[in-house]
Amino acid sequence: MAELAFGLMRLPLKDANDNSSIDKEKAKALIDRFLELGGKYFDTAYVYHGGESEVIVGELIADRYGRDKFILTTKLPLFDVKSADEFPVIFNEQLRKCHVDYFDYYFLHALSCDRIKQAEELGAFKFIQQMKDEGKIRHLGFSFHDSSKVLDETLARHPEIELVQLQINYLDWDNPTVEARKCHEVALKHGVDINIMEPLKGGSLANLSAASRSLFTKVNNDSNVKWAFRFDGGLDGVKYILSGMNSLEQIEENIAIFNDLRPLDAKEKETIKKVAEKIIEEGHIACTSCHYCTDGCPSKIAIPEYFHLYNQRFDPEDYENVLQEFKDLSLKNGKPSDCIACHSCEDKCPQHLKITELLKKVARQYE
Repeated sequence: MAELAFGLMRLPLKDANDNSSIDKEKAKALIDRFLELGGKYFDTAYVYHGGESEVIVGELIADRYGRDKFILTTKLPLFDVKSADEFPVIFNEQLRKCHVDYFDYYFLHALSCDRIKQAEELGAFKFIQQMKDEGKIRHLGFSFHDSSKVLDETLARHPEIELVQLQINYLDWDNPTVEARKCHEVALKHGVDINIMEPLKGGSLANLSAASRSLFTKVNNDSNVKWAFRFDGGLDGVKYILSGMNSLEQIEENIAIFNDLRPLDAKEKETIKKVAEKIIEEGHIACTSCHYCTDGCPSKIAIPEYFHLYNQRFDPEDYENVLQEFKDLSLKNGKPSDCIACHSCEDKCPQHLKITELLKKVARQYE
């Protein structure tokens, strides 16, 4: 059965407008509770929290717990690399920041067709294999955002890969852009382990409209979160399911769910399919709040936060609060209508969202 993994990209912040301002005391409490309840796996990356996520690993995990007490993954940021000479520089920096001698898993980060070509031309696959041969990596993998065809071709060329990290959730299962079902099938075909990222679609599947939620409650009273985790947990080949937890309540809830992670039965599978159809019908913006889009935005628009508010527009009882949140957000950040259509955000979006057009929708709804 799949195990819960702690994704270290959504840690609590001291300043909501500064993604690098991790609240270390709160993060420490989360990490300690996760380990206390039996969790072991932590997932970080060179770019998470402006580079501070790996620092947290070193200070709050590696310095305080024996190396056998935790499993660690980090990632090589090919999108920030221009030359193969940078690979050992970045890798050694990551070892120093995380205060470890080896990584249990090491991934090429966010591979897509173009990035795979870059990785092969620069020798990134050969580099991580060399690090494994030197004992600095235990297992090789990559996180992936592209078609099942690209995944199939890549795994065929690189049998050294042992694990792939895929975006899988019930909303993306039959999404023609994400191709979660088909990518899952390809991974099984090649016999590689699977980690699941975005099981809650950036938290959006935890906060459903009343209409969507009612479809679940007609069957059972499991939380929205439990429905989503049970869907992913019932899939073959899944080793870990990541959750970007940022509160003790989330740690407690998720551990409890994974202690009772029953696969969905036939009726529940049909229900979750109807909920996915309802969410699509409602026109939710499929943002996962990764914040890659906001890095370098010339208008300083809080894109994921605005998209989250847009997805909350269906709740009439809470609409006034949502409007106030929008006003407060606009006072500290650029408004959606401030977008200058430079499209730099769209080049970085792993969901391939047409962000410029979606910001116009948000502006029409709230401005």
